[in-house]
Amino acid sequence: MAPTPQTNTDLAAIASALRASDDIVICGHVSPDGDCLGSQLALAAALRSLGKRVACLLAKDEPADARLSFLPGFADLVPAARYDGPARTFVAVDVPTRARIGDAASLLDASETSVVVDHHAVETTMADLTYVDPDAASTTMLVWELAGLLGADRTGDVALCCYTGLVTDTGRFQYQNTDAAALRAASEMAAAGADAAFVSRAVFQSRSEASVRLEGIAIGRMRLEAGGAIARSWLSREDFEALGATKADAEPVIDALRSIAGVRVACVLREQDGAVRGSLRAKDGTDVAAIARRFGGGGHVAAAGFTLELPLSEAVATVGRALEEAVAAAPRAPLSSGAPAAPSASDEEARRS
Repeated sequence: MAPTPQTNTDLAAIASALRASDDIVICGHVSPDGDCLGSQLALAAALRSLGKRVACLLAKDEPADARLSFLPGFADLVPAARYDGPARTFVAVDVPTRARIGDAASLLDASETSVVVDHHAVETTMADLTYVDPDAASTTMLVWELAGLLGADRTGDVALCCYTGLVTDTGRFQYQNTDAAALRAASEMAAAGADAAFVSRAVFQSRSEASVRLEGIAIGRMRLEAGGAIARSWLSREDFEALGATKADAEPVIDALRSIAGVRVACVLREQDGAVRGSLRAKDGTDVAAIARRFGGGGHVAAAGFTLELPLSEAVATVGRALEEAVAAAPRAPLSSGAPAAPSASDEEARRS
């Protein structure tokens, strides 16, 4: 059973709290994706248009995905461990749990007011004001609404950042969470100045050579199992070292596996930081978040992730068994419609990977 989101307020009340504050810090989850960074930078731009002092933080002191460097404010992101400014109001976006805000947890504790705006359903809350909408295709959709309630200027930077989060978390509007509300929001953002073609070129058509070569390695190792319902592969630490590849270079790999006809669930494991990170995607009604929770992870019905403290060979075998059990137990759902809503290219936990 999916967790029940612990919403305790609405966006109007959050807008009121933010209007009453002057010193605000905004943080997302570790290994931030397009929705995470888009949410942070969009909200920061909206608040600055109202004269607020705002800082955007990185949960960990590590480089953010360079493909997103076009986002206004990207260059000003500060690792939370190095931030020494005021933080009277702490806002967490696209992240529901304390463990996922990394080094920013101490700032959360020290803040006078704390806020969460997110679309990941979890059964706990870490903030005074928590608004979670699991039906929203992206957190930037909620930030877009929040910016309107703030009375902020949503043209230009706000629209661009919000659109980027929406297009990445819907996988270019291909995933199950692409509903009428998402398309309406995208239309509003485009009308407000978001350049859809520019974002597409920057995010989806600017892969590094290392990323493409990693994909080739993963496809070469790919296993099709359960009658072709499962596609899975893995990448070793040595693969990354040989190519000089980064975590971000591996992000698009799983979409190649997911695109194969007949595949219901795709999985890519990769060695990273002494552990094995797993990313899961489904394109029917199979609940990959339930699979991820078996390994201490989580995410969305169609996009999830986890971390295993196991050798790569053991992780490959363990996850393979779990995938076959899950697919065998889940009824085959239509691939065209009717599947539960869920994101995409960078789900909360899969981006932890």
